[in-house]
Amino acid sequence: MALNNIEQLLEKYDNAETSLAEEAQIRAYFAQGDVPAHLEPYKYLFQYVSDSKQEQFTKDVPLLPKASRIRRTKLYQWISVAAVVVLMLGGYYQVTQMNQKATLSDLDQEQLMAYNQTMEVFNLVSSKLNKGSSNLGALTLVSSKLNEGAENLIHIKEFNKATNKIIKNK
Repeated sequence: MALNNIEQLLEKYDNAETSLAEEAQIRAYFAQGDVPAHLEPYKYLFQYVSDSKQEQFTKDVPLLPKASRIRRTKLYQWISVAAVVVLMLGGYYQVTQMNQKATLSDLDQEQLMAYNQTMEVFNLVSSKLNKGSSNLGALTLVSSKLNEGAENLIHIKEFNKATNKIIKNK
C-alpha cells in the first residue's frame, strides 16, 4: 500500500472519519514489519489494540443472589427509618426540656452554690465594665474638645488667608 494513501487514512482515522474497511487496511499495514520511523507511534497503537483484543478476563465475578440483595436493601431502609425515629425523639426530648421552667427552689445545694458563685462573678465583671465605661465618658469629653479645637483652627486658617491677602495688596 502506498505511504501517501496510509498517511491520508491516518489523518481520517485521527478525525474519526474512517470506515471499518479503511481501519482494517490501516491495521493490516501496521501488522507488517516495515513501517517508516515517523509512523512508529501508530504501529505501537495498533499493536496494542490487536493484543488487547486477545485478552480475556479469567477471574470469577461473584454475584449476590437476588434475595440477598433485596434483604440488604430492606435492611438499609429499616436502618434509615430507625435513624429518623431516634432523631425525632431526641428533638422532642430537647424541646420538652427547654419548656420546663426550673426555679431556684428546684436546685440542690451544690447547684445553688454554683449558681450563686456564677452570679457573683457576673456582678464583679459588670461592675468593672461599668467603671470602665464611666472612664470612657472622660475620653468622650476630650474628643469633643478636640473637635471644637479643630473647628477653631479652621477659623484661624480663614483669618490667616484674609490677612495674607490684605498684606499682599498693600
